[in-house]
Amino acid sequence: TPNPHAPETIADSVKTSIGENTWPVIRDLVDEVLVVTEEEIKAATRLVWERMKLLIEPTAGVGVAAVLSQRFQSVPREVENVCIVLCGGNAN
Repeated sequence: TPNPHAPETIADSVKTSIGENTWPVIRDLVDEVLVVTEEEIKAATRLVWERMKLLIEPTAGVGVAAVLSQRFQSVPREVENVCIVLCGGNAN
């Protein structure tokens, strides 16, 4: 279903709607979602560039911002595996 209220964000790849086949998977398997701010996305994207010399798109900065956030510290310690995909396909 199209999102009638798509957010304004620098991370334009996350502005899409969740498909009817995708929603049940997310609903059943995802326990928690961390929300990050635009400033956190920008800072994370910049940090990856400055420290790793990788030009990533802002949407990749969302995952980096999430794990760097104070809120991530409340994720239960039983969570052992976290994967962040760093891509630059939409970096310009």
